[in-house]
Amino acid sequence: MIIGGWLALHIWSVFFLPLTRGTYVAAPLIVALICWLNVGMFIVAHDAMHGSLAPGRPALNRWVGRMALLLYAGFWYDRLIAEHMSHHREPGTAGDPDFSVDHSTSFWPWFVTFFRHYFGWQQMAFLTALTIAYLLLGASYANILLFWALPAILSALQLFYFGTYRPHRQEAHPFADRHNARTNDFGWLASLLSCFHFGYHHEHHLAPHVPWWRLPAERRRSLSR
Repeated sequence: MIIGGWLALHIWSVFFLPLTRGTYVAAPLIVALICWLNVGMFIVAHDAMHGSLAPGRPALNRWVGRMALLLYAGFWYDRLIAEHMSHHREPGTAGDPDFSVDHSTSFWPWFVTFFRHYFGWQQMAFLTALTIAYLLLGASYANILLFWALPAILSALQLFYFGTYRPHRQEAHPFADRHNARTNDFGWLASLLSCFHFGYHHEHHLAPHVPWWRLPAERRRSLSR
């Protein structure tokens, strides 16, 4: 559903949405929706890595995860799953590829380190080739920048802030356990809109097999203990 919604909105906004005065008025809402679905695409791939997208069906998890990451930004699933398992083995330490020991409290330096680790020449080459193909198929530069590039960049910031920086940053108050993760104290709707409940991050580290839509229940169980 998330992948289908993203794909439909992506094709419509890039190829078929005329840039009129009304479009520019509605553009912030359209960009925000695409950005949110971008985040959802990554969360789908993330759940596929943990086998919770389709329990007991590893081949389906791999297929959907690969498709979601490729569509999202040309990422390679097989590389990211290895990196993500390292994150779970050594969260918030020098052995965690998502963590920056040198910038554990600073958003922008940490984000730049994070971005450069994951986004390289392969992603750039893939997206450049796809952009050329889009232009040859009749898409405009403006539509590509506004409804593809901008939401992709914003979603990267959103995912990093709510799914990595806030849960794993160093603070005066110590972490509860070896997972070095905290949970965003958001209500259900804010949690869904911010990062598909990925902000319930300590619960995710405690039970990585739980899919994103069940994390609110996992959070409630955690609070009741």
